[in-house]
Amino acid sequence: MDRLDNTIRPYAWGSTTAIPRLLGTEPTGEPQAEMWMGAHPGAPSRTGRGTLVEVIDADPETELGADSVAKFGPRLPFLLKLLAAGAPLSLQVHPDLTQAQEGYEDEERRGVPVTAPHRNYKDANHKPELVCALTEFDGLCGFRDPLRAAELLDGLGVDSLKPYVDLLHAHPEEAALREVLTAILTADPDEMARTVTETAAACDRLGGAYAPYADIAHHYPGDPGVIAAMLLNHVRLQPGEALFLGAGVPHAYLDGLGVEIMANSDNVLRCGLTPKHVDVPELLRIVRFESRDAGVLRPEAGPDGEEVYETPIDEFRLSRYVLPEGGATRDLTLATPQILLCTAGSVRAGEHELTPGTSVFVPAGEKAEVSGTGTLFRSTVVA
Repeated sequence: MDRLDNTIRPYAWGSTTAIPRLLGTEPTGEPQAEMWMGAHPGAPSRTGRGTLVEVIDADPETELGADSVAKFGPRLPFLLKLLAAGAPLSLQVHPDLTQAQEGYEDEERRGVPVTAPHRNYKDANHKPELVCALTEFDGLCGFRDPLRAAELLDGLGVDSLKPYVDLLHAHPEEAALREVLTAILTADPDEMARTVTETAAACDRLGGAYAPYADIAHHYPGDPGVIAAMLLNHVRLQPGEALFLGAGVPHAYLDGLGVEIMANSDNVLRCGLTPKHVDVPELLRIVRFESRDAGVLRPEAGPDGEEVYETPIDEFRLSRYVLPEGGATRDLTLATPQILLCTAGSVRAGEHELTPGTSVFVPAGEKAEVSGTGTLFRSTVVA
């Protein structure tokens, strides 16, 4: 079992206080957006035996287990994070596995450098993800029913939004959502900037259900993603609640601290709320134009106290243990690799004392006994 030394990423949208508060450290004044736990080559966790990438590369079957290697190859198939949003992240979607493979092969064939700012596919993998709230956590997830989206836009009283309202009323659901998103993302930039300015002022004046969009517009003035965001469900998670984001589902995180787990991929297609490249034709190919509710997940409790966040994919499995004072030692040994993350209290894992924000990597089959009082997240795979 290896204690992990993890990298904190200082993305501009990150909170300056949430991760330091969890870790019990002094804020630096700089944003601290994500803490990465895993073997992603961009920021692998460090152990006493080298980086986690080096540890796994040296003996994949011992570290990951034969079943995981047979199913996913000689790499850790998930990345675990602490995510602390102090401002909205980009509005985005992720491809499914076939789309990712096709897109990656196409860009490789055309010689698009993997570091190019207009590159869409950094790898050939899909990127399903799950975020579990540690504090109240605001996000956008999936399309609203078109008529509800039309009602929200129409309620602002902004004349330049009327064409979008009409589109949402005029077609069956899939066509309505496709046409209105296309119209928003291909509008004249100057005209869209004026529309966003008027929309932001109306949102600020009306408040209530419009308040989140006023805040988004404050961070991204003139961005068409402000209007696109109003097509999506707004959701506020309470601590312990989660969202699963599958392929093609547009989403954005707005504010809050959470535990995030995802397949080990960097493939993102952006819709807005970003200065980065937006490839509208490719985005429209990937987005699933269907309305849905936000799909808030609550964990399913098992007989041993493990609370599992059920998802339909195998690259990761996230669960939580809330360990009571005076509780018995629990054996978490598995035949698959694990990362254990403490988010509250004090938990002993093997010889390691875990406090909030600290984590360990447990090789497949390694004895993993935990005790103490606190909250422990367990990440592993379904092999």
